[in-house]
Amino acid sequence: MTQKGDAAIRSALRTVEVEAQGLAQLRAALGNGLGAPFREAVERIRATEGRVIVTGMGKSGHVGRKIAATLASTGTPAYFVHPAEASHGDLGMIRSDDVILALSWSGETAELTDLVEYSRRYRVALVAITSRPDSALATRADVALVLPRSEEACPNGLAPTTSTTMQLVLGDALAVALLEARGFTPEDFRAFHPGGKLGAKLRRVTDIMHKGERLPVVSEAARLEDVIAEMGRKGFGCALVMDEAGLLAGIVTDGDLRRNYRSDLMQKPVSALMTRNPRTVPPDLLLGEAVEFQERHKITVLVVAEGRNCLGLVHYLDRLRARAA
Repeated sequence: MTQKGDAAIRSALRTVEVEAQGLAQLRAALGNGLGAPFREAVERIRATEGRVIVTGMGKSGHVGRKIAATLASTGTPAYFVHPAEASHGDLGMIRSDDVILALSWSGETAELTDLVEYSRRYRVALVAITSRPDSALATRADVALVLPRSEEACPNGLAPTTSTTMQLVLGDALAVALLEARGFTPEDFRAFHPGGKLGAKLRRVTDIMHKGERLPVVSEAARLEDVIAEMGRKGFGCALVMDEAGLLAGIVTDGDLRRNYRSDLMQKPVSALMTRNPRTVPPDLLLGEAVEFQERHKITVLVVAEGRNCLGLVHYLDRLRARAA
């Protein structure tokens, strides 16, 4: 590696170390003086019948947008209002039953003045995230979350780096605490994330499984040549073996046929070759969990069942089509 490359790595390691120290200070603060206002902020937001209005200027504003997005996606209605736009009409978006979450490292951001005054005039709850307890923002807020003043990773001490990391992590902490307090479930999460790979993983196997006439089903008495014909018709590389009562007795795969091939194999009953008590999954299993199950057991097909009552089948290609692989 070149000297310039070595310098870049040293710089990266130093940045990570400085920001990690900032997070360590934040963790210590939450276990001490920051803990009480943090609990109060969670309770105020949880109790509100309105929304969380997140605001901030500059880098704090960028962090605020992410916090608003995280809150909204985890069950706490929230959106971002730019403080400059608030002064030009967007204050009308804010209702008396909302909670304003304002970010300013210095607590003296001029662009927040009108929004803070509006919150005081109309008694809109105001939660501040700042580093100065004596700042205009902190002293006027209903709840002030005062972050420890930590060294910026920027060697000039100018570019917001450690400070924005702490703001972001504190916002995540608020969102997760509210999520847990509300009992927000994966099913709730899925309702807000229907798109993309994340949304796909939050679907359940019952949403994509094959069932009824699509299933490759044979009886225990079926000869292997008939089993192969059924496997070829249905195209899953396996056949589900049912007993006389129509309950799942076993499974046979094309791999079983390859491993056990001999000249008289085709005349044997499927019961001589099938795997009894195959692994099954419940119909409400999340696709994300199904992916992990298939990879852990190195199987290409999931049998969906309740007890020995076979409900369906999911092939790994179905996961790919559902974008859950």
